[in-house]
Amino acid sequence: MAATNKNAHLSIAERQIIETGIYNGSSKVSIAETIGKDKSTVGKEIKAHRQLKHKSRYPIDCSLYQKCKNKNASLCNKECKDYITFTCKRRDRSPGACNGCIKNNKCHYDKYYYYADIADKEYKITLCESRMGINATVNQIIELGKTIKPLLEQGLSPYAIIQILPEIGLTEKTLYTYIENGIFQAVGISITCLDLKRQVRRKQMKKTKVGFKPRKDKSYLKGRTHSDLEAFLAENPNATIVEMDTVYNDAVNGPFLQTFKFLKYDLLIIVYHEIKDSQHMRNGILYLEFILGTEIFNREVMVIKTDRGSEFTLGDEIEIREDGTRRTRIFYCDPMASQQKGSLENIHIIVREICPKGTDLRALGLVSQKQANIISSHIDSYPKEKLNGKSSFQLLEFLCPDMAQRLYDHGLAKIEPDQVTLKPYILKAK
Repeated sequence: MAATNKNAHLSIAERQIIETGIYNGSSKVSIAETIGKDKSTVGKEIKAHRQLKHKSRYPIDCSLYQKCKNKNASLCNKECKDYITFTCKRRDRSPGACNGCIKNNKCHYDKYYYYADIADKEYKITLCESRMGINATVNQIIELGKTIKPLLEQGLSPYAIIQILPEIGLTEKTLYTYIENGIFQAVGISITCLDLKRQVRRKQMKKTKVGFKPRKDKSYLKGRTHSDLEAFLAENPNATIVEMDTVYNDAVNGPFLQTFKFLKYDLLIIVYHEIKDSQHMRNGILYLEFILGTEIFNREVMVIKTDRGSEFTLGDEIEIREDGTRRTRIFYCDPMASQQKGSLENIHIIVREICPKGTDLRALGLVSQKQANIISSHIDSYPKEKLNGKSSFQLLEFLCPDMAQRLYDHGLAKIEPDQVTLKPYILKAK
């Protein structure tokens, strides 16, 4: 057994031993004994830092899916009486990852891998963030504030609150620090020093020094990075890809255009929004599915590629329908790497000819989905050199006429070439 301090943080060398142990099929207990740690430490380390490298090829994680006679039926979901959640002793129990598994080539379910170098980098980032500020997300602070505010209003002290609610996991000193430094005020919860029993006579400072540096919740990126996309496309080279982003001039008041670029047809579809948040952008994808219909959507939107904007973080809700079936797969570009969705960025240049930066888009006439359809219609009717003088609509009509008809039925229109206009005044067209 290695002479290692059980209370010390894991080193890169110990993480490499964990990775080797997983590859060799060793149990968590065996790995823990080798590095001189508790088995729970090893288990938490693997679970926290393993990477989803290969998404399931099946639309539902049912262990009977491969042999099921009704797997292509619309009723195939988690409500099926024969549904049994797929589990893997090696992946889900011990050692907890798929490194070195001899069944990797035959397994078509989600595969998780643990890599020592990636785990060490993630650990150092988390450690750095925890020392820079409050190690909590905005939502966690909001929930905490909502929980303790009624108790403070009842006249209870932070000490008493900690005794009543030990599950919040904070010390009395930490809770005092949150209140005195304006952490709750920073997220819109009106809890100040005046709410503290022993400080009600103190004058509140005109300017509160807010030391809250929210920790970004990056869990939605697990298994959805650009490298994960490359691995997925290596196994599914014929997957259809749609690039997604937002275009706007006023980040507060909008309007906001959710843009979808179908790479196969060089086709742009725009969804209009009054609000730019994760729920509305998810609804934009649902609206796109409504326009195309489930069958066409499944076929043409197998992958959505977008950036890491906060409005696109609902990965699970985007990918999986309420009935448990898979809608699509979403992957995120690397930070500061707009070239990874360069096709969409290029078409944004044309969008900007109609919606110039720095202008009031509402004053131009962009006030509803009707105007968004006008923009898409003119751009998709524009003859393009890359399409040998054809427009995106012409290519779509040739390759996928049923999809073209769905778009025409929902407000898009094919414009005659000599009538195509890429100027702002088309937004005021009646």
